[in-house]
Amino acid sequence: MTFKAAAAAYMDAHSVGWRNAKHAQQWASTLENYAYPVIGDLSVEDIEAAHVLKILEPIWTAKNETATRLRGRIETVLDWATARGYRKGDNPARWRGHLSMLLAKPGQLRRVKPIKHHKAIPVNEIGAFMHDLRQVEGIGARALEFVTLTACRSGEARGATWAEIDLTERVWTIPGERMKAGVTHRVPLSDRAVELLKSLPRMAGTDMVFPAPRTGGALSDMTLAQIMRRMGAPGVPHGMRSTFRDWTAERTNYPRTIAEAALAHTIENKAERAYLRSDVLKKRARMMQDWANFIAKPEKQTGANVTAINAKVAAE
Repeated sequence: MTFKAAAAAYMDAHSVGWRNAKHAQQWASTLENYAYPVIGDLSVEDIEAAHVLKILEPIWTAKNETATRLRGRIETVLDWATARGYRKGDNPARWRGHLSMLLAKPGQLRRVKPIKHHKAIPVNEIGAFMHDLRQVEGIGARALEFVTLTACRSGEARGATWAEIDLTERVWTIPGERMKAGVTHRVPLSDRAVELLKSLPRMAGTDMVFPAPRTGGALSDMTLAQIMRRMGAPGVPHGMRSTFRDWTAERTNYPRTIAEAALAHTIENKAERAYLRSDVLKKRARMMQDWANFIAKPEKQTGANVTAINAKVAAE
């Protein structure tokens, strides 16, 4: 039994219980890209720690999250092979008391790894940007506006279907299989978000809210980015979430947990997570309406204020 055959057998037996097709695809792709070139054709009984290290060491620091998942998948396949009687002895991919002695702990690597922030439009410039964006025609511009209004991820908006939208209740329900955390997420819709959705034309043959004009499928991830580039905006679509988060922190008194819930972030603090037992939809609805009101008007720049003060002094 080769490792590749064992992995295929394991995935055939267990993939039916996985949460979505994307998870199955990730399982297969990580093994194909990293494990199979080294141990794919080896018998599972011949795989040793040296083989596992040969796979993991080149990517352990640079791609630690991928490497950590890959290690776990190799360990699982070899555990399956042991349970099936194809190999004996300790698992060479096990972490505790084995690879933990040979590789740096994932948590340590993640702490020292520099965080790459998405470029975002400053809070005091978002109103002017939105004013200009509304003058841009096309489904891509409306999708970008919707991304900003809802503080969602670009892919969540581009993949939105009319079946997920309830205009009566003013709620957009994103199913778990389309969410990064795999959990269903409800998004309260502001007045402007509802108005935008009602103004959109429906394309025959597709249920997409923001369909690609030619195919009717989802817009590409480059469509929204190109709009921002053409407008000369100092940010990227995903950065709208950062702008929203800065607004909640700098310009409002909304609790951090409410803002994190709006962004569908997993709350790590156990006490906060226990306190926040629901998705606080009503509180988030007020916050998203305040956000929509804020970005609806260009903010006066400091220069204008200085001019007004000088004018007052001159008058005196």
